[in-house]
Amino acid sequence: MASGTSRAIAYLDNAASTPLCPAAAEAMAPLHRELYANPTGAHRMARDTRRRIDDARDVMAEALGSEPGEVVFTGGGTEGDNMAVVGRHMRVGGVTVCSAIEHHAVLAPVEHLGGRVVAVDAAGVVDLDALAAALDDGVTVVSVMLANNETGIVQPLEQVAAAVRSGAPQAVLHTDAVQAFPWLDVASLAACADLISVSAHKFGGPKGVGALVVRGGVELSPLMLGGGQERDLRPGTHNAAGIAGMAAAAEVVLKSRAEQALRLGGLRDRLADGVLAAVAGTVETGERSGKVAGSAHLCFEGIESEALLFLLEDAGVYASAASSCSSGAQDPSHVLAAMGYDRMLAGGSLRLSLGYETTDADIDRALAVIPDAVSRLRDYRTG
Repeated sequence: MASGTSRAIAYLDNAASTPLCPAAAEAMAPLHRELYANPTGAHRMARDTRRRIDDARDVMAEALGSEPGEVVFTGGGTEGDNMAVVGRHMRVGGVTVCSAIEHHAVLAPVEHLGGRVVAVDAAGVVDLDALAAALDDGVTVVSVMLANNETGIVQPLEQVAAAVRSGAPQAVLHTDAVQAFPWLDVASLAACADLISVSAHKFGGPKGVGALVVRGGVELSPLMLGGGQERDLRPGTHNAAGIAGMAAAAEVVLKSRAEQALRLGGLRDRLADGVLAAVAGTVETGERSGKVAGSAHLCFEGIESEALLFLLEDAGVYASAASSCSSGAQDPSHVLAAMGYDRMLAGGSLRLSLGYETTDADIDRALAVIPDAVSRLRDYRTG
């Protein structure tokens, strides 16, 4: 039951944000009530608070395949992405490179810095030949996400890393693993990356906290000045409760990831297959075999996403069109544009993203609501 409403809803917008998991809430509670001291202090409460942060750092290091000292706590995925791209450029200069389907937290900094944006193919996978052509000795940071936030398509990070090592020996490789972490073994798949960013609220943790792995030897400049926290990379008082909550949620993910991916992949397939069978003129973006398990991304001919989302919400189905950070924008998704989708078709996109609380009943509701909503919109346009 959604807060502030008198009826149940089918929440299918987990790629935007997930509900706080019980383990995270439990881990956070004492840091709000009892261990509220500034962790940089010298007294016992401060030391106890700091110990919780140190414990969380160990957990996140295991989850991300790094050493504890390589984990930098951030305010979320956007900050981590900016720290990787802009922080690297501030430190060593040079040219920044990213793929055309990156989250705006990467794409916007790269474009702002006059960097190079690499094309993807029709399947939404980075074009390795185009990437190789964009690399040279002047490139200092390359950013390619592990899983796309709109389509869920997984990128061939090891092949990307090989191209970077060969074509841009001065460059470090950053991967935005924000959408990948709930579904994929980031510690293994991103072992080739020098910088890895994640955000807690995408996997059952609280909003406003994340982590950036900065491998030993990688030089970055801080985006803010004023303190020595986090190896001088992220000054300011630690969000101790948020950090503890993120680590608790990460532990849950590590224990249940494979089981949840299997369960939710089945629900995703039932949802996508049901909509495709019930609604003519529906296009599924990308191959399911190359996506994370919780992602169903569809485009409907002859409708507009904004109107569809309004009808779905009215019927108790919560979803999104593109990245939640771009909701309300009139321009179609830059991700679908990069994949070559027609502007009109892309304008009727729908992102249905599942999470650990998604149930069969949620899928039933969505399958009952979506076909009728699309039909109503099409009838209105042709009536």
